[in-house]
Amino acid sequence: MDTVAKHKVVTLEYELYNASGELLEKTGDQPLVYIHGIGQLLPALEAAVEGLSTGDTKEVTLTPEEGFGEYREDQVQRIPRSAFGDEMELEPGMTLYARTEAGDTIPFMILEVTDEDVVADFNHPLAGETLTFKLKVLGIRDATPEELAHGHVHGPEGHAH
Repeated sequence: MDTVAKHKVVTLEYELYNASGELLEKTGDQPLVYIHGIGQLLPALEAAVEGLSTGDTKEVTLTPEEGFGEYREDQVQRIPRSAFGDEMELEPGMTLYARTEAGDTIPFMILEVTDEDVVADFNHPLAGETLTFKLKVLGIRDATPEELAHGHVHGPEGHAH
């Protein structure tokens, strides 16, 4: 029987809960499919899945440090309203994306909008949270050489770039 190990394609079903037991996310009809051991999951979550077999279930709780980090006040910034242009409708709770000097795209959430400023939170939405994952391994197979070269799972008919 196959077990979860490096370079295996793993199909997982999961439910994600916060420390209050509130369901935050679940896979539903679309399980998570990833290549194990190449950094596609949080390291602590990947370590918890290592060695499981198809059909195995596991519950794992991650501290903020193991999950999405502590909430950092220095990640909340005031941006001049003019940086968004006059046409853009901005509201608290919206998620937008910024481009870094290195060319990376990073999400941020708008916390407040005034005539002069927009208060933007660049923390991950789950930063500071203790998270519990309820996992079930639905399938395990070897990753193809093409999948390993591309760094992601391809569908049954392969993948065109």
